[in-house]
Amino acid sequence: MTRPSIARRASPLPPVPPLQASRGARRARGRGAAPRRWNPARIGIYAFLLCAALFFLLPLYVMIVTSLKPMDEIRQGGIFALPLAPTFAPWRQAWSGACTGAACEGIRTGFANSIAIAVPSTILPILLGAINGYALSFWRPRGADALFAILLAGAFVPVQVMIYPLVRVLALAGIFGSLPAIVLVHVVFGLPVMTLLFRNYYRNVPQELFHAARIDGGGFWRIFLHVMLPMSLPVVVVAAIMQVTGVWNDYILGLVFAGRDNLPMTVQLNNVINTTTGTRLYNVNMAATILTALLPLALYFASGRWFVRGIAAGAVKG
Repeated sequence: MTRPSIARRASPLPPVPPLQASRGARRARGRGAAPRRWNPARIGIYAFLLCAALFFLLPLYVMIVTSLKPMDEIRQGGIFALPLAPTFAPWRQAWSGACTGAACEGIRTGFANSIAIAVPSTILPILLGAINGYALSFWRPRGADALFAILLAGAFVPVQVMIYPLVRVLALAGIFGSLPAIVLVHVVFGLPVMTLLFRNYYRNVPQELFHAARIDGGGFWRIFLHVMLPMSLPVVVVAAIMQVTGVWNDYILGLVFAGRDNLPMTVQLNNVINTTTGTRLYNVNMAATILTALLPLALYFASGRWFVRGIAAGAVKG
């Protein structure tokens, strides 16, 4: 007699048809995905975000609709009402015909001055801040921590405290009230923040990359120009948006240091609003305000993706 086998080979399971498998996967996903419920915390978050959005967007809406209304329609009230007869005449007057004191040339002169101020006042601090951050992160010169502490302290010094000393220094140098003077002032006040941004960004770069470049014979400038700077585009965009916004929106430094022939757009806007020839033209004032804020807004919306990448890459993290 043959002895029965103790262990029997397990027969393979029959294959599951594709249709049944897909249905089973959908049922499993349906059981695993919890439905989104509106609890008090979620409602509070959305309510806060809605209020914050209205807080910023409602004044912008009022400015836009007011700038498109003629003065007769503005006098009828209805600040939130849409314009019945939209017109761009206030925009043309704000750009080329609004009075800023005795001259009625609009704010186009201030726009050209702001461009002339903002371009070097953005490029120079970013370049110098990138070099400082690169040196403090990789080369570690003697006294690097003390130098970084001094630069960081400079970022928290109020602008108003430094105005009179800078006036005296620039007057002794013979450049007070000129374009180089206002550019130099913006470079001085922007350098600490730019150094902080680039130093924190480069601290997240692996040290092995720097050591490999050193082994390949790279020096200070070669590593900076060919290795570090090309990979710094996200933080450069963050720094450019911050610096352009700060320089473009500045009023007090431009008023004090720029001189009569180089007044930026914000100073011209103040002159337009405070200059009245009988009737205050609210539509022209609103149009001039929007024109003044247009360039920083356009810059942010055009490079917002890079701005988020720079933030996520550690541009403002320690």
